[in-house]
Amino acid sequence: MKPIELSFEFFPPKTPEGIEKLRATGAQLKALNPKFVSVTFGAGGSTQQGTLDTVVEMMKQGLEAAPHLSCIGSSKESLRAILGAYREHGIRHIVALRGDLPSGMGEVGELRYASELVGFIRAEHGDWFNIEVAAYPEYHPQARSPKSDMDNFVRKVQAGANSAITQYFFNADAYFRFVDDARKLGVDIPIVPGIMPITNFSQLMRFSEMCGAEVPKWIARRLESFGDDKEAIRAFGLDVVTGLCERLTKEGAPGLHFYTLNGAAASKTICERLALPEA
Repeated sequence: MKPIELSFEFFPPKTPEGIEKLRATGAQLKALNPKFVSVTFGAGGSTQQGTLDTVVEMMKQGLEAAPHLSCIGSSKESLRAILGAYREHGIRHIVALRGDLPSGMGEVGELRYASELVGFIRAEHGDWFNIEVAAYPEYHPQARSPKSDMDNFVRKVQAGANSAITQYFFNADAYFRFVDDARKLGVDIPIVPGIMPITNFSQLMRFSEMCGAEVPKWIARRLESFGDDKEAIRAFGLDVVTGLCERLTKEGAPGLHFYTLNGAAASKTICERLALPEA
């Protein structure tokens, strides 16, 4: 069986306690030998320095780290400066996103779409960066139609993306259908499923509402029935997400990308339950 490549997503911590927690999280997840970790980038670059600081911290821990970079609300000059700083730090991996316009900011910026950002990175830096892009098995919430969403994804690939990470989902069929449709259009890059461990019901529903991910009714109703029983929510969530990952890996997914929310426990337990072949 081909090894399954693991990766983990973090966000820049804002407090000394958060920094220490993430440092411990990175150390625990490093034991799983991830291909890389990624670090989010706030709307309009609001966590720009925090992203770089967190990436550098992860690199000090011996992890390959990929900063997220969003183009919305940014000028080419500012993006050029950020990319230059990343390159100066020896960063070779980047997650290129459109991003969301911060509340109250009226300027979209010089680049409106992630495909334009990918093209800009390639024009400025050639093959220096390994570029990840986003994919949406259940369709981007702002997409006009499933076809327009897939067309946008194909444009990102044609602009020079090396691989893709999906929004999280709980319906494996949505992922496999998306991959099949992309392959029919000539997309041959790896499309890695994004995985959201379930640890908090209200938080999960809030995130899912924001990003357009569907939480199947049977999952939502079961989680709701547990009330404030955190242990029951955790146990049920581990079973559901482990089952999802088992199907994804058995049926051909090239890797798993975990949205950790800066915690190690749930992602680590799921990976250990899977007994994945070593890379």
